[in-house]
Amino acid sequence: MKIAPIVDPHARRPSPKPMQVDLRKAFILGTVLWTIALAVCICCWQFGHNLWFRTATVICAFGVVIGLLLLVWEFFDRSDYRRLGK
Repeated sequence: MKIAPIVDPHARRPSPKPMQVDLRKAFILGTVLWTIALAVCICCWQFGHNLWFRTATVICAFGVVIGLLLLVWEFFDRSDYRRLGK
């Protein structure tokens, strides 16, 4: 292990450029998975399984809400992070 980059920051290799990514795909996939989990938890809770599913339903609902908020954020800040990736 070389200690030169720690002692002298100018001896480091240059950092790689940031990749241009499409966060919308990741946020949509995550939101869809949370929605599927929410549907399963609601069905299990309504068909008389234990109360654990009530807590799981709340958790999944928050996952869907957070995913939707991230999609709104991505819509308004898309130009900023795409500009940085070029």
